[in-house]
Amino acid sequence: MQEDKTYQQCAISVMDTIADPNISFDAKGISNYYYEFQDAFKNNVFTGKEAHDKLTQVVTTIKEAGKGKEYDCIMGLSGGVDSTYIALIAKQYGLRPLAVHFDNGWNSELAVKNIENIVAKLGFDLFTYVINWEEFKDLQIAYLKASVVDIEAITDHAIFASLYRIAGQKNIKYILSGTNVQTENTLPKSWIHAKADHINIKSIHKTYGSIKLKTFPFMDAKVKRYYQQTKGITSVSLLNYVDYNKQAVKDTIQKELSWRDYGGKHYESIWTRFYQGYILPTKFKIDKRKAHLSDLIFSGQITKQQAIDELAKPIYDAEQFNADYEFVLKKLGLSESEFKAIMDTPPRSHYDFDYEMPIDKRYPLLKPIKKIYRTIFPPK
Repeated sequence: MQEDKTYQQCAISVMDTIADPNISFDAKGISNYYYEFQDAFKNNVFTGKEAHDKLTQVVTTIKEAGKGKEYDCIMGLSGGVDSTYIALIAKQYGLRPLAVHFDNGWNSELAVKNIENIVAKLGFDLFTYVINWEEFKDLQIAYLKASVVDIEAITDHAIFASLYRIAGQKNIKYILSGTNVQTENTLPKSWIHAKADHINIKSIHKTYGSIKLKTFPFMDAKVKRYYQQTKGITSVSLLNYVDYNKQAVKDTIQKELSWRDYGGKHYESIWTRFYQGYILPTKFKIDKRKAHLSDLIFSGQITKQQAIDELAKPIYDAEQFNADYEFVLKKLGLSESEFKAIMDTPPRSHYDFDYEMPIDKRYPLLKPIKKIYRTIFPPK
């Protein structure tokens, strides 16, 4: 077999032309993802004394806004590494968060146990938002039949919407977010779709769904602006204010909170494990480990060779896959032939369905008006 001469891997990371056919390289063979990470790190991450001062300032602001209230912030708690560490930081700095767990029906037993340990040891109140399973199952099946790549968009959208709604109801001004540059900046655009795009969700479901969505927590741009501008709710990424080393953090939460590892990023969910471990690589030729490992390389936490060694391992344990395959099909009510037909259907773009256009496309005059306004009233 002749070598594919068009293949290229980043000189620094493990991102390559398989992961993203639109990847670009400079004369040294370094991909655009390295430079994007450096820019994001420079603009969003703080280190040393500056990080301590920034975190202290943010915590003080949150406490001031929460005076006299039952909670001074709210946070999503999945039981994964990021949200668990956010909970520990909140406790260490004396914050009083309401922990919200979004239950979409796919929790692993280990996730449930981790969450129980976290709230018990930290003394936090836990609110579990249980989605209507029949509606959520119908949405998942619709996305599978649509053959679009970002099936997780419906979970992310619902988490985002429910956090803002609960924060609004309880007059909480700050959401503690687990997003961070150090471990999750790299993500090809072809792998995802805008999580806030309620129009795309409704369009896909209208085409392939079979029941009416009466309770699914949609969040459109107008509602988001209401919560952010009128209610003054702000999302804060605390992990960008700390030295966030993934392995060191795992060691810490294992020691402090009796946390147990899932073996993969976001594998606290059985569905996510199946989606990332089987559906993405089999149907879409996407191995998300390349992006996650590349971020760890960029942030100096592992070497490129360590990443290559990790990628050489099976993406899915065979025994675990067999158990998950049977469980997922049974839970979704799909036969093997129905699921095989879904997997054999060629991938489609989210943009084959209706979608929410960016605000500057919807209102083309807005951008020049903003530019004139900023010329007349420059930011101080």
